[in-house]
Amino acid sequence: MKGQTQVPEENTRPLNPTQQVPRPGKHRKAMTAPKAEKGKRISIRKIIIIILIVLVILAILAVAAYFIKQLIESKYYFCSKSVKFIPVEKACDGKEDCSGAEDESACVTKFGTNSTFPLRLISSRNVLQVYNPVNNNWRSVCAQGFSQEHAETACQILGYTVTPSYSTVQTGLLNSDLKRSFCIVGSSKQQTFHSTVSDHTVCSTVVTLACSADCGVSTSQDRIVGGQNAIIENWPWQISLQHSGQHTCGGSLVSPRWVVTAAHCFNGEGKKDLGRWRVVSGITYLASSGASAVDKIILNRDYTSSRNDYDIAMIRLQAPITVGETRRPVCLPPQDLGLQAGDNLVVTGWGHVKEKGSLSSNLQKAQIPLIDSAQCSSSTVYGSSISLRMICAGYLEGNVDACQGDSGGPLVYSSGRWMLVGVVSWGVGCARANRPGVYTNMDQMIDWVHSVMQEFP
Repeated sequence: MKGQTQVPEENTRPLNPTQQVPRPGKHRKAMTAPKAEKGKRISIRKIIIIILIVLVILAILAVAAYFIKQLIESKYYFCSKSVKFIPVEKACDGKEDCSGAEDESACVTKFGTNSTFPLRLISSRNVLQVYNPVNNNWRSVCAQGFSQEHAETACQILGYTVTPSYSTVQTGLLNSDLKRSFCIVGSSKQQTFHSTVSDHTVCSTVVTLACSADCGVSTSQDRIVGGQNAIIENWPWQISLQHSGQHTCGGSLVSPRWVVTAAHCFNGEGKKDLGRWRVVSGITYLASSGASAVDKIILNRDYTSSRNDYDIAMIRLQAPITVGETRRPVCLPPQDLGLQAGDNLVVTGWGHVKEKGSLSSNLQKAQIPLIDSAQCSSSTVYGSSISLRMICAGYLEGNVDACQGDSGGPLVYSSGRWMLVGVVSWGVGCARANRPGVYTNMDQMIDWVHSVMQEFP
């Protein structure tokens, strides 16, 4: 069969149409342009939203990681060499739980001395004396032959020196204890300083010594009674001792590298590991930034937590602080400074503003009087709990006192320069009647402080 033949229809559309010239007034903008612009705006908005969501998620993860890290560190010690965790109470317990004894290598140590420190400054005049171990007595240093080089050597032995200076005082102006025995120092070199000391019968003048030109200086000498806001420029030796980033105790700079605080600050699990401690200086408001790492923590060997006796410790920083208006050491006091009951003292810190309260974010200060030792050790106050290593300050009626968080902080006295006369130690409650603050007596502990600074230069 033959199929039907289909005839193609005629196509009137030209294959190559000529370009049509648009008529005037007939131009129109492409309708797709606004849609493209709108779509672009929506895309940018989506990108911004996505970026914000990602940032929020990252912030949440960072905060979560921080708290997880804090939680882990509060419970465990990480052995980096053996890559394992051990319970925090096993760190610094005297037993090796990490390879290479890593968990016992950076811990709080104890130090005591069975010998008397060979030099001392004594009385409000800062008379220089040298100890004689043969006769077990102290000899005031005669001004005869004494020089600036001798002054520099003596101050180096005492632990902290910045442009030291010396002067002389007539023997007739001294009390009887300071003119019983005299000596002359021969060599000005530290290695032979003590070996060249010789007894002398009579001296018309003796040496008084000032080891530091910058200790105990503040920008203002104002004193305000009661617990009130303070600024660090007025109390530049005050530091915040922080454990795992949290303020735990106060302390006092006594040199660019040494801090004095209380031994009881290191009681408890996890507080023997040096790596968890930081010293923050130069701040009015509590913060953790700019902290100094700790190189050594040394407790007095005779410290007993049951009685808080010998409640003193020293911290050596890994690097010295830079001395300035907000960071400056307090002066160490001479022995037998001669403070009397009623003398005005100042205590500073970020401790609780009331018993069972919360820490103060702003540094606080309070002026309090020294309390007679016989009164503080009476049966109506603290009785036999008070030892020779303790002094009391405050008001027997209460109202003004140091509190939790102030521990280890400074109790200072000014006689031209501020001196560290006490360390916040203990008390029953805060600002209770007949329960004043008890402070470590620096007069009794200054010999130990000098020994630590000489033993661990």
